[in-house]
Amino acid sequence: MTVYDITVPIQPGIPIWPGDESPEISRYTSLNQGDMTNTSRIHCSLHTATHVDAPQHLFEEGKTIDQLPLNRLMGKVEVIELMEVDRLSASILEPMFPSQTRRILFKTRNSLLWENPSHSFWKQFVSLTEDGAKFLVEQGIQLVGIDYLSIDQFENEDLPAHKILLSNEVIIIEGLNLLEVPAGSYELICLPLKIVGADGAPARVVLRKP
Repeated sequence: MTVYDITVPIQPGIPIWPGDESPEISRYTSLNQGDMTNTSRIHCSLHTATHVDAPQHLFEEGKTIDQLPLNRLMGKVEVIELMEVDRLSASILEPMFPSQTRRILFKTRNSLLWENPSHSFWKQFVSLTEDGAKFLVEQGIQLVGIDYLSIDQFENEDLPAHKILLSNEVIIIEGLNLLEVPAGSYELICLPLKIVGADGAPARVVLRKP
């Protein structure tokens, strides 16, 4: 069995959404200082690196991360490779969309950015359009993942793709690194931290191929 870890590690200096703070990991007890253990704390946005957006990210009364059904976060998934496009629109997705798919991950040229984990935030990342999001909902998609820090275009502050997907209970995974993953079918295991009442959470995400 082949296992692909498609998680972007949380560490100081990684790209963050403008306005967020860089992750800080600090040790507050130390064996070297005579303490019984090494113990650390982390300070970062819940939407750092690879993470899952809960509906409450956009909707005050939406489900929180601890309320998302695990059976949607695990199971068969299709990785679709679209390395030459700028936007994931309905017209691009429709001709090549696999039938009877409920989970989909988009591998775009965004994944090339993670070759340098300390690169500056890239505003021109590939994103999903409003009509692309509507198309995914119409196809019965339950989970969608993309390989940068937002599924919406950076300049579009209305966040139409987020709103369409989350209002239809489509789970969004952002910040994936799919560079080493060939297009095809896999088993997805996505486990966001179970933080009660949170609008999102970092996640460890892996793909398995028999």
